[in-house]
Amino acid sequence: MAAIASQPKSRTPWRAAVRDARLWLLLLTAVLTLVDGYLIFVVAPTDEVLGHIQRIFYVHVPISILSFLGFLICAVAGVGYLIRRTEVWDRVAHASAEVGVVFVTLALITGVIWARPVWGVWWTWEPRLTTTLILWLIYVAYLMIRHYAPTPQQGRSWSAVVGIIGFVDVPIVYYSVQWWRSIHPVQVIGPEAADDALEPIMARILVFSMLAMVALFCYLLLERAALRQVEDTLGQLRRNRNRD
Repeated sequence: MAAIASQPKSRTPWRAAVRDARLWLLLLTAVLTLVDGYLIFVVAPTDEVLGHIQRIFYVHVPISILSFLGFLICAVAGVGYLIRRTEVWDRVAHASAEVGVVFVTLALITGVIWARPVWGVWWTWEPRLTTTLILWLIYVAYLMIRHYAPTPQQGRSWSAVVGIIGFVDVPIVYYSVQWWRSIHPVQVIGPEAADDALEPIMARILVFSMLAMVALFCYLLLERAALRQVEDTLGQLRRNRNRD
């Protein structure tokens, strides 16, 4: 009985530390986002060709990259779950997939907002947009499999496989503008980008935007994983009650 009674006490400092970390991360994200908005709309120069619509680039690029990170974490955590069969790996995989879907959805939305005044259409089936849409569909399917699987255990296993296989589309999305003829702009950051792809001031603002989005990504990931733990606990309590 003493061991059982002492277990919640041993977990309390760890849980409190995680809760405090999420709070501080939320505050940091808010500050970075406000400063980033000032840099984008006040400090960043207006593009001579594209005009003010080019400013969406400072949001579009970071959220696109972080959607890739979300799906990478999902794939790695999926491998961890298939090997270890522990709920911690599954919570991380599920949370990162949901956050990744949010970010890739925003990437598609900001992409079509940029495309309308520049290309004259909301959507065109060029390689980058098409492969990104396929990526979105893969991870929406991941979430649907988790929800509609016959049992929670099957949902975890099947979705882990989908998350691992689906990540193959991430490098295809990135290199699509090199592999196929495309009207999409070439990379301005990353291994395939030219050294002078951006003006120094634009590059610095883009880096700051990336930091702000990383803070937001980390906060959403931690918050969703914590919420997933509560959902798992409630689900287990309902199953125990139904058995009784």
